[in-house]
Amino acid sequence: MSSPETLVPGTSAPDFSAPASGGREISLSGLRGRKVVLYFYPKDDTPGCTTEGQEFAALYPEFQAAGAEVIGVSRDSIDSHEKFAHKYGFPFLLVSDASEALCRAYDVIREKKNYGKTYLGIERSTFVIDREGRLAWVQRKVRAAGHAAKVLETVHSLP
Repeated sequence: MSSPETLVPGTSAPDFSAPASGGREISLSGLRGRKVVLYFYPKDDTPGCTTEGQEFAALYPEFQAAGAEVIGVSRDSIDSHEKFAHKYGFPFLLVSDASEALCRAYDVIREKKNYGKTYLGIERSTFVIDREGRLAWVQRKVRAAGHAAKVLETVHSLP
């Protein structure tokens, strides 16, 4: 398991292989040579997660033109991801991390509180990975609205 101290720009991004929407299996090493935006979100079809996904979808052509692939990750099932992506027309892949292996590798599982109950959930976080598989930018405690545009600026700043 990684820690926030080891997941800093310039270090190697943890590799992974995971099931994704569209019947795909995706790995970080398989995307070498492309920039990767790996964004972790708490739950399909909830207000903040929908806003974030819609903003990434609206800017997706610009991400692609900049040589970047956008990948969303949550603990939801592939079936849930398929419905979420179809409902909002997301053109990018959504990874199912039901085992939390990817979430733990990127250290995004945090204790959260809701209506007085404490539970473990995903802290909305984004990792931009360069063409060589190194972390270029890390953002935790993300606010969904306006986030995708900030990530696009970062992607444009990379070679």
